[in-house]
Amino acid sequence: MVEAPQTEEGWFALHDFRSVDWDAWRDAPERERERAIEEGKRFLRHREQVADSDEGDSGLFSVLGHKADLLFVHFRPALDDLSSIERRFENTALAKFTEQTTSYVSVTEVSGYVSDEYFENPESVDAGLKRYIEGKLTPEIPDDEYVCFYPMSKRRGEEYNWYDLSFEDRADLMADHGEVGKEYAGKIKQVIASSVGLDDHEWGVTLFGSDPTDIKDIVYEMRFDPASSRYGEFGEFYIGRRFPPADLGAYLAGETVPTGEGDGDEGGHGESGHAHGEGGHHGEGGHHGEGGDHGADHGGGHDHAGSGGGSAHGDHPHGEGEASGEGDHPHAGEEDGEGGDDASDADIRGELADLDIYAGKPSGEDVYATVLYSEADVDELFDEVEGLRGNFDHYGTHVKTAVYEGRVTDRAAVVSIWDTASAAETAAGFLSELPEIVARAGEESGFGTMGMFYTVKPEHQGDFTDTFDDVGEILAEMDGHVETDLMMNVEDENDMFIASQWHAKEDAMAFFGSDEFRETVQWGREVLADRPRHVFLA
Repeated sequence: MVEAPQTEEGWFALHDFRSVDWDAWRDAPERERERAIEEGKRFLRHREQVADSDEGDSGLFSVLGHKADLLFVHFRPALDDLSSIERRFENTALAKFTEQTTSYVSVTEVSGYVSDEYFENPESVDAGLKRYIEGKLTPEIPDDEYVCFYPMSKRRGEEYNWYDLSFEDRADLMADHGEVGKEYAGKIKQVIASSVGLDDHEWGVTLFGSDPTDIKDIVYEMRFDPASSRYGEFGEFYIGRRFPPADLGAYLAGETVPTGEGDGDEGGHGESGHAHGEGGHHGEGGHHGEGGDHGADHGGGHDHAGSGGGSAHGDHPHGEGEASGEGDHPHAGEEDGEGGDDASDADIRGELADLDIYAGKPSGEDVYATVLYSEADVDELFDEVEGLRGNFDHYGTHVKTAVYEGRVTDRAAVVSIWDTASAAETAAGFLSELPEIVARAGEESGFGTMGMFYTVKPEHQGDFTDTFDDVGEILAEMDGHVETDLMMNVEDENDMFIASQWHAKEDAMAFFGSDEFRETVQWGREVLADRPRHVFLA
């Protein structure tokens, strides 16, 4: 008998597609429509805040075309939770104006394609891979605006039968498939869940991206890969755009959503209050096959944070795509370890988005950075940090702690990245006791540090530093610039941290909007081992 991979299940998923009875809506009295909008907003807001469960996530999308008007996506720990959500919606005044055109039920999973070791000896799996697996099992809905959903199965025909292949052949096919998906890391995020025994197909694929043409391109390119061309069978495709519950009235009035006016206390998508707290993950898990993952950046960014993770033997249809642009901008704490202000973080992300620079959550999750600067001997400092890091590694929320030595300053930077603000604050307390800590580079108190992490291909390490020196000359002439240093990880000279000091946020943004920055980024794509990661430390 052909070997079936082991699986472990996580959250259940419901894709609930609704059409609006526009004739009934237009004919309804104004008071009745207002009540429907308010009850609909309240229902959807509470779902996004996960007021009905201890954990999970929900999102609201408009759907283009005749198949549906609205899509509600819900992830919850139990199937009964989803059943309750369906019934609660039917009790709202909005429900009478809608009809459920279709739905899809599935459950997130990981399989032996991700890591046989995870099933055979889970205690031996490294922390990065564990975080990656947790992200697959308990996904959050990414902030990217566009969504594409479709169900799929593996073919069981006379000529091509996926289930007649050996485990090794399936794993090799999916590894090759993943190489295509890697090209879309930074553009596409996905959540893929198994529906074997739960719905008509075998998997439900949900792709998220800021540019709908990226969704088209990845699906198109994947069709030419044998894992799809020989073995893939697909259901209907749905395309839509996310918008916050606060915009429900605008949507029903025919306005363009999202309106961009924000939710205020309404909740909504993006940074609004998820009841499941700070440690959640946007699992970019998925598979054009069997609960595995065939894509880039296993662990959703943890690899380039130095935490490892992932296996080549996955089944993701489109790879571990992350959001588009030149880098990640996790939520970041200040140098003293306090969590960054959500509102200002959101403003910065929005402004960078206007410059076509991604500054969203890496891998769909918040990470919090603490950066302190020390004037101590770097070897002495590293010995102290290494001792603390050994303790940090016992905690699942720890992503990375490293020491970076300056090239043009006499200071070193201690960078510690965590999944939650509270963990970062706690770590800052320990790190602040390190020898000869100074508040920040220089004595300026403006915008502070804009940190950029880069991993450079070894053969281009010298080219990168030389180019940085040229950029440094440009920076020195820019208004509001205080100091910028290219700092190197004392354990890996190819891992670099650019610590850039500015008087004000507007000054830093002017640099991001410059032609020089864009040209440097374009060149950097050729020499970087993975995409840059940006951390604001305002």
